[in-house]
Amino acid sequence: MRKSLLLFLSLVLSLNTYAQTLNSIKGKVIDNTSKIALEDVKISIQNTESSVFSNADGTFLLSNLENGDYTLQMSKSGFETIYIPLKVDNQNVDLGEISLYPAIYQNLDASVITISEEELTDDEAGGADNVAGLLQSSNDAFQQAVAFNFSQVFFKERGYDSNLGELLFNGIPMSKFSNGRPQWSEWGGLNDMMRNKNFTMGLNASEISFGSVIGSTNYNTRASQYREGGQISYALTNSNYNGRVMASYKTGLMDNGYALAVSASRRYAQEGYQEGSAYNANSFFLSVEKVFGDHAINFTGFYTPNRHGKNSPNTQEVFDLGGTNYNAYWGWQEGEKRNSRVKEIKMPTFFLDYNWDLSDKTSLSANLMYQMGTIGDSRLGYDANNPDPTYYKKLPSYYVTPGHENYETAYDFTYKFLNDAPESQILWSDLYEANFLLNGDAAYFLSEDVVKDNTKAANFIFKSQVADNIQLNASLLYRNTQSEGYAQMIDLLGAKYQLDVDKFETDQAAQSDLNNPNRAIYEGEKFNYDYTINANQIEGFAQGQFNFKNVDLFLAGNLGNTSYQRNGLYNNGKYANSSFGKSNQKNFLTYGIKGGATYKISGRNLININGAYIADAPYASNIYANSRVSNELLPNVTTTKINSGDISYIYRAPGVKARLTGYYSTIRDMSKVAFYFVDGLNLNTNQIIDEESDFLTTGLTGIDYRNAGGELGIEIQATPTVSFTGAASYGEFIYDSNPELYITLSDNPNDVFINKSQGLSYIKNFKQSGTPQAGYSAGFTYRDPKYWWVGANANLLTNNYIGISEFRRTNNFYLDSFTGQPIALLEQAEVDRILAQEKLDDVFLVNLVGGKSWKIDDYYVGFFASVNNLLGETFKTGGFEQARKANYTELNDDQSLATPLFGNKYWYGRGTSYYINLYFRF
Repeated sequence: MRKSLLLFLSLVLSLNTYAQTLNSIKGKVIDNTSKIALEDVKISIQNTESSVFSNADGTFLLSNLENGDYTLQMSKSGFETIYIPLKVDNQNVDLGEISLYPAIYQNLDASVITISEEELTDDEAGGADNVAGLLQSSNDAFQQAVAFNFSQVFFKERGYDSNLGELLFNGIPMSKFSNGRPQWSEWGGLNDMMRNKNFTMGLNASEISFGSVIGSTNYNTRASQYREGGQISYALTNSNYNGRVMASYKTGLMDNGYALAVSASRRYAQEGYQEGSAYNANSFFLSVEKVFGDHAINFTGFYTPNRHGKNSPNTQEVFDLGGTNYNAYWGWQEGEKRNSRVKEIKMPTFFLDYNWDLSDKTSLSANLMYQMGTIGDSRLGYDANNPDPTYYKKLPSYYVTPGHENYETAYDFTYKFLNDAPESQILWSDLYEANFLLNGDAAYFLSEDVVKDNTKAANFIFKSQVADNIQLNASLLYRNTQSEGYAQMIDLLGAKYQLDVDKFETDQAAQSDLNNPNRAIYEGEKFNYDYTINANQIEGFAQGQFNFKNVDLFLAGNLGNTSYQRNGLYNNGKYANSSFGKSNQKNFLTYGIKGGATYKISGRNLININGAYIADAPYASNIYANSRVSNELLPNVTTTKINSGDISYIYRAPGVKARLTGYYSTIRDMSKVAFYFVDGLNLNTNQIIDEESDFLTTGLTGIDYRNAGGELGIEIQATPTVSFTGAASYGEFIYDSNPELYITLSDNPNDVFINKSQGLSYIKNFKQSGTPQAGYSAGFTYRDPKYWWVGANANLLTNNYIGISEFRRTNNFYLDSFTGQPIALLEQAEVDRILAQEKLDDVFLVNLVGGKSWKIDDYYVGFFASVNNLLGETFKTGGFEQARKANYTELNDDQSLATPLFGNKYWYGRGTSYYINLYFRF
């Protein structure tokens, strides 16, 4: 190891000595309007991979250049890209100050991505977790197709969830400890203030943090870095919201050393694309900076309260009856549509940043973040008949099944759905009437699952150009989140109170909190469960980047620790031995190493290769058997191990840019916790084999994934006004192991199963769900010299599979419901048939975009418009198997029906949708 290290250092030093004889280009980039320095301008040499970003003072240095003719390209979001031809001949070139002009073409607004920030992370939205928001900052042709075209079908680049990417504000990660994902709604509606960002693609070197396999995006909110001026815009759309009004103003750096940036917006809809999905969101942003010499202090605060109604997944029977925008979550109440499933987010966020330019080549920043607030998800609770209008006993199919035939009732339910009768939705009036008749304890109520977070974070970021061709980066991060989870009573629906007990249980097992038994709950109070998880993360990162004549290298590493500790605030009657009080603290050592090289075959041809090994902590939601009621950890929970590599051929020539990439990744030792109701559960207790129908908590450990494939992006500037783009992706995203499955349930304190092993779940080689595994796009753009433009693209998305039930694929599936013995004469071929994973239909989408800008003196007026799914194609974006039928007999009986009662559930994409944005900039 020492010999290898010495050899590597000798090579670096020798190459460095050689590099010193080459030429360099330096300069300073400023805003032509405000004359302030521009940070994070990308300066690149056309037809090569050589590029740098300008520093906080606008300066940049490109080194190690041979003699020759070059074209320098300078680009930054919100500004016109400029090109500077120059000749280098045995000299260092100083360009002095270079001015960038505000872009007369309005930049693509983040909101033209065809899914909202709510859908990016909403577990009940169908895509559940999408990377489009991470990729919108990229200028790569393929990643632009993913962000703006493929996102309509929730395409995930390389099959990765967004928790395998990194999103930061001022260098501080914004992902949640609970699931590793950013909560996009926390900064939704702040499009004008999200312009200053750095995107690092994939495993490439990042100057801010170690990054992850998708890449990283860092938003810079320093007030002095925003282009001086203001903007007012109004948008119309038929997506999640119908209208948006937005205003922003930035002073730039003023003579007194201060800079100010403010923004406010409102998005609204009485009803979005889905029935009953009202939308109400306000957004506020403030950034103030004081610059004194080489030092600067900046304060940023934003608050984006958001409230929107959710939409339900449905079986094919329900969609056939109610249409593709049918939503089971709402019903009429006093002439208004009321949604029972509402997500509400209130998470104000604050940053305090200190930046110090120690020299023109070295900088240090210190950043603090504080965030607090709540995320709530409402739902109907009931101790009576299920109020869901799509409950299987309220659908026509139930009344034509053997033993339940009642054709008159079947016709009645069919008629009500087809004619949008009130009975095809939630009957709020019936719920109130049932509570009125009881005259006390609620039979029906509306509650909210609340997550109340309090997060503090601090980091230091160091950057130094130690030589013309060597840059060092380092950072140190600390984060803490105190997260409380509880149920809260929102509306008793006319009842006087709700007893905080499980009415399907008796004695101790019925109590939610033995410390406060038989408690009457009133509106606004907590009940059912209450606990906290304290999460801590400390992490250090270091990186070296080395640029030489024919090769660029980088090597990066990180080391850290993440810990979790649960504290039960209720003593649940079923889990009295593990529910109340603090658990032991669980620590996970995290680390990673990654490196890459770019070999410059010629000025136009490059080979880029990257590799990484990463050990990450599991997410807080996936380490406890049931975090709501128990301190018990899942067995064998460990760090997640990621091996990832990619190799790319990059071609850059005048008018042509292309990238062809192959990638291969394995993700090992993931864990997962899920909740569902099953029929046909066999429990091998100490007494007899029990046939069970019960609500289960299941835990999986040892889940492995394998993602491999290739992607191609190409952009051709055919003429000064016409360009063509193409993108293609083909991958195979599969489960790569048979994880062990555990169940946790309790009927009484003496019959508790916590982490009872059900053996292996045989899911190896099944497809990962939630994304098409292949996608293809082709399009063109025409930009007229008179400042109007139009574009169109066609997209084909294929190989999309629904989510599977892991419990169905355990040995329980083979057992008879009554005897507990293996089902006689059941052959594996028949099991494979009935458990075959459903593949969704291919999707073909055509999209149009266009815009026009006018410059009137120093003002800009314009509009942007897009039409997605121009042909109005009806398509499914995703779905999942209902887990209820847990063994072969139960599932076969259901699937043998003309219309299964517990068929797969789906989400449908939107039909033709539009977005029009009008703006005035000054």
